[in-house]
Amino acid sequence: MQTFYENNRAVLDSTRQNAYRAVNFAMVEAYWQIGQLIVDEEQQGNNRAEYGTGLLKYLAQRLTSDFGKGFDESNLRYIRLFYKAFPIRDAVRHELSWTHYRLLLKVDNPDARAWYR
Repeated sequence: MQTFYENNRAVLDSTRQNAYRAVNFAMVEAYWQIGQLIVDEEQQGNNRAEYGTGLLKYLAQRLTSDFGKGFDESNLRYIRLFYKAFPIRDAVRHELSWTHYRLLLKVDNPDARAWYR
């Protein structure tokens, strides 16, 4: 009976890990798309510095209200940088989480970051 239970437990553990990875990558893709929308919207503003600051503040307030924590201005800046650093969506790797990409954004050398594309 113990082996039977262990086999069933292994199936559930594996399925949970696969689901976690799928959700995590779906969020990375969502952040990439949000970054693209932010960059596209900012490029339409006349005074980009002031407009960009107001845009991120507005977006942070609305997204936090609708979706909870994780969408403050600081994270939205990372999301914007993520899109700029990795502009080709199909090059975003499934193996890397949002935490990995945030760490990569701190790497100053673009050639070193490009290794992960």
